[in-house]
Amino acid sequence: MIRYPAIILVILTTAALVEPMPQSRVRAARPKESLAIIVNRDNPIENLSMAELRTVFLGERSHWANGRRITLVMMEPGQPERDTLLRDVCRMSESDLRRRYLQGLLTGEVLVSPKTLASPVGVRKFVFNVPGAIGYLRPEDVDDSVKVVRIDGHLPGDAEYPLKISERSE
Repeated sequence: MIRYPAIILVILTTAALVEPMPQSRVRAARPKESLAIIVNRDNPIENLSMAELRTVFLGERSHWANGRRITLVMMEPGQPERDTLLRDVCRMSESDLRRRYLQGLLTGEVLVSPKTLASPVGVRKFVFNVPGAIGYLRPEDVDDSVKVVRIDGHLPGDAEYPLKISERSE
């Protein structure tokens, strides 16, 4: 007759010897995350159309409706957030944007090129401290120190919100 402790010992020993199943190299698709457009809390702007947002980030518009100068802040090249802004808002590549700003600065069409910062915290602090600033962050990087602007009447997380970050495949 087999005793219960012996059966449990056999089961535990067998389980310890069995190799775990290998992890799949295919990652599950993550839902696309929104890209929040942020401004200084004192900025009266509440909503921008995609066309207006494009004119702002291409340097074609230099002042807000209240007369304050627009100051652009962007993440460093290569960041998924910046890639999303270039693709969906500016509709150009990194080199096209650089060329546009260089040409605009030389011709006087663009008065100031964007401030480039490395971290979401840096972008958020910059927008907080500069009254005319506009930038972008992932929604989880936004806090009460800045204001999220609606795009075409929608906020990040809305199904119709137009700015979605495409993560690079790893």
